[in-house]
Amino acid sequence: MSAEDRDENSQTQLARAYAALLARAGETQIEVRLDATRRACELLGDIHHAAPVITVTGTNGKTSTARMIDSIVSAHDLRVGRFTSPHLHSVTERISVDGGPVEAETFVRIHDEIAPYLDIVDAQLVAEGRGRLTFFEALTILAFAVFADAPVDVVVTEVGMGGEWDSTNVADAAVCVFTKIGLDHQKFLGDTLTEIAATKAGILNRSLDPSPAPEPVAVIAAQAEEAQTALDAEIEARDVHAVTEDRGFRLLDRQRAVDGQLITVQGVRDVYTDIFLPLHGLHQAHNAAVALVAAEAFLADEDKPLVLDTVADGLSRVTSPGRAELVRTGPAVVVDGAHNPDAAHVLAETVTEAFDFDYTVMVLAMFGDKDVHGVLEELHRRADAFVISQALSSRAMDTHELAEAVREWVDEDSVLEAPDLNAALMKAIDLTNRSGAQSPGIVVTGSLFTVAEARLLLGKED
Repeated sequence: MSAEDRDENSQTQLARAYAALLARAGETQIEVRLDATRRACELLGDIHHAAPVITVTGTNGKTSTARMIDSIVSAHDLRVGRFTSPHLHSVTERISVDGGPVEAETFVRIHDEIAPYLDIVDAQLVAEGRGRLTFFEALTILAFAVFADAPVDVVVTEVGMGGEWDSTNVADAAVCVFTKIGLDHQKFLGDTLTEIAATKAGILNRSLDPSPAPEPVAVIAAQAEEAQTALDAEIEARDVHAVTEDRGFRLLDRQRAVDGQLITVQGVRDVYTDIFLPLHGLHQAHNAAVALVAAEAFLADEDKPLVLDTVADGLSRVTSPGRAELVRTGPAVVVDGAHNPDAAHVLAETVTEAFDFDYTVMVLAMFGDKDVHGVLEELHRRADAFVISQALSSRAMDTHELAEAVREWVDEDSVLEAPDLNAALMKAIDLTNRSGAQSPGIVVTGSLFTVAEARLLLGKED
């Protein structure tokens, strides 16, 4: 069989395995439980504690922070498995070993090996009058199985939603990381930062007996006062050791650099100076500080203190696709998956600071269940024009309805509509070409579905 035929067969088998996962309840059909995931992991030989775990929760910045932790720990000669969500182009992106997506062949092999065990748990759940394992629960089990098979030295997991009952919480993490907490998924998590923070603090719970990590360390990014107060109460109730940004560690300095920034971080154990981070924005500098301290906490337990040069080497390799990512020049096109007000605020600040656009076109496509006006409040001052389209999802907001919402914030003549994202990009490019600006730019945002499609259209699907 030729290499081309093998690749085609591999993709066919991957599509089959992915279809089997998609046949389960989707990611918006949440089951508030941990026991179902635990049953499957135990049947498979306790794969959920085959390696120590670092878990990342929060509202925004989780994926970037998880990728940074992965890079720093990997640079210190440990093999890392990373589980993040969602994916942009292929489901294999969610399960990473050695810094890259798991091979399609491995994904399919492990899926087929665990399928009979998933069927056993499904049958038990149905007999109890409960729903089968969901897509995300099954994918979490698959990830832990891949990591046990590799095997890896450490697992970095990103919580899908919340924390307390998220399927990733089946493992007792040695280090529990909290990125900034904001309002999102209120239907499931609550309408206040206090409620949301309390649910996310559930990653500090110990569900294994005996626990492989009975005394976790919490590493907490700078939070709004309400969220921090709630986290402080949860940490005190559990008697957990915590280090909090601006109390136990801090970002000391940052300077713009070509294709990124130089940062200096006061960690718990040392000061890490002039580290190049190839990502844009103040938020990514803070994410890097959190990631560095999380790695410090984990590697201290492993008796492997961080080395400045090794940290610098690790962070210099970080990528975060779809997060303030420059995917084209001439005109410049930046893609970012901002889908809530906090993320939109960060995007607006990053575009202003990192990209010297003197004329900006926002290409926007969002989901109907998001806070559209909260996002527009943050973005409208940074845009000279909007081109509105519709994301490729059943949850997508209608183009005309979204355009009407945008017209409540900006002049009607500065809002254009496009039937699809390709047409929207063409209109945006035409607007920049006709603007006469020295440095025009296009920002594509509204959801990761929007970003994924834009990356494909612009040839950046890798």
